[in-house]
Amino acid sequence: MTHNAFPTHTALAVQTRGELVESIHYGSLVALSPSGDTLLTRGEPAALMYPRSALKPLIAVALCRAGLSLTSQQLALASASHSGSATHQKIAAEILAGAGLSEADLGNSTDLPYGVAEREEWLRAGLGPTHLAQNCSGKHAALLATCVLNGWPLNSYLDASHPLTALIRTTVAELTGEPITAISTDGCGTEVFGLSLTGMARAFSTLTTAAEGTPEYDVAAAMRSHPTLVAGLGRDVTALMEAVPGLLAKDGFEGIQVIALADGGALAVKISDGGDRARMPAAVPALLALGVDSALLTPFDHLPVFGGGHPVGELRGLPAIH
Repeated sequence: MTHNAFPTHTALAVQTRGELVESIHYGSLVALSPSGDTLLTRGEPAALMYPRSALKPLIAVALCRAGLSLTSQQLALASASHSGSATHQKIAAEILAGAGLSEADLGNSTDLPYGVAEREEWLRAGLGPTHLAQNCSGKHAALLATCVLNGWPLNSYLDASHPLTALIRTTVAELTGEPITAISTDGCGTEVFGLSLTGMARAFSTLTTAAEGTPEYDVAAAMRSHPTLVAGLGRDVTALMEAVPGLLAKDGFEGIQVIALADGGALAVKISDGGDRARMPAAVPALLALGVDSALLTPFDHLPVFGGGHPVGELRGLPAIH
């Protein structure tokens, strides 16, 4: 099946400078009520897109279903796009060590730490790209640990024919309620699936409302208990999870943001140009429509635009249209 139609995106966020509109970010968005009904849409949320790293919590559910047992911190990191701090890398190494493995077994791409402060510190120390520093190392460590647990091959764990890959596909399809018809390769080397924003919102709602003792519950509980492991200090995903009780959030490259509330209300955003800066401001109007207290969202609803070191404008999400 080919998927080559352009989605009908619409304006989600606008940047002003002085009295003029300077930039417009287009995209699509969906918000689901706690009962699963569509509360609002913008653009074309049914169009397929790659959720990128927003898939990680769903992948973590698959690993838990395969019997993987991790500490709460380790499970949070397995679901993370971490900043590459010493703590992040230490926990990823602990997942590997618990399975009798080391960094040499990782098959993810190498990179510098993703966090700005973490990257600067890394470079000052004269260090280069490594597997552990790369933001997906927790996920890959958990993938390998699952293979060890089940007696599956290690050197081919990223292959399309590997049993772990098949399990992940099945789990993602179940949680999103959508068939997998488009598959490519993410930046770190794992498969990434074409899914709709509606499907991703539905999946995250399932995680936040899951019964205690289920893999879905365990993943959501780990992420909500350790938001600094899901992203890192200074990252908006971490800050949002800390600000709103019970909220679960995961971003993805190319302008992806998925969020679910404790009551099951959920939303998913795709910024069409892949611009990361518009991701969170575009999500805030939908969070307001879902009933989140506006006072909790003030730090996230806009980004200041500076001129000569002084605020002269802002980047802000456009009001939600029901």
